[in-house]
Amino acid sequence: MSIKFYAPLWGNTLPFKEFCKKVKEAGYDGVEMDLPLEEKEKGEVLNRLREFDLELIAQYYQSFEADPSANLTAYNGYLEHLLAARPVAVNCQTGKDYFNFNENQAHFSLAQKLSASSGIPITHETHRGKCLYSAPVASMYFQQIPDLRICLDISHWCNVHESLLEDQKGAVDLALSRTDHIHSRVGFAEGPQVSDPRAPEWSDALQAHLGWWDRVVQRHRKQGSLLRITTEFGPFPYMPSLPHTQMPISNQWDINVYMLDLLKNRYLNK
Repeated sequence: MSIKFYAPLWGNTLPFKEFCKKVKEAGYDGVEMDLPLEEKEKGEVLNRLREFDLELIAQYYQSFEADPSANLTAYNGYLEHLLAARPVAVNCQTGKDYFNFNENQAHFSLAQKLSASSGIPITHETHRGKCLYSAPVASMYFQQIPDLRICLDISHWCNVHESLLEDQKGAVDLALSRTDHIHSRVGFAEGPQVSDPRAPEWSDALQAHLGWWDRVVQRHRKQGSLLRITTEFGPFPYMPSLPHTQMPISNQWDINVYMLDLLKNRYLNK
């Protein structure tokens, strides 16, 4: 078994070269990000990642089209754009919470075909507003699609179900068994991101998430398979801020590096 850790581009304000240098020095294996559609800019990004020996998890979050057919067409085009860069994996916020089963199933089927033809794994994120937005809905898809693999961002489900999922055990168990990628953000009953996981008032939420992630790690360790983890605490408006100024009350980068060190010590030093 091996675990690799990725930094999110989300929230970065540095020039990309400086960001890559900072990511490498912090001890990450790569970056999770979307890619520019303009080929020259895309090439520059990929060259910079190679310069710093950083892997790429390519990210699709642009599920903007309200019409299922138009959404599927755009999904296909953007996935082809990402796969052409030969990332180590693609993570998708697939579909919509208001598409029906067949409409979202078409997206999963397309992704499976593109993954098979490219040899690049594609995971589907448990994200609010998208297909896998809640525990029982995701469980239904898992039961109907045996090969569906996910990026577990369980912080969203805590928010959707306004709990630490004590009453969703069956669905959570099934989700953990399908997880190949983790977004290690800590959510709580009233939001997808605690203000600072280092603060004692969030200990219960942090311990709940660590318990879920532990079980995913144990499964991958038993199977001898690769697990990818992105430390995905985000900027405003995910990060709570002061009124009027939008000044974040915690430092996003510092929190993500804290999560990196916490999880490395927990999983790699045993």
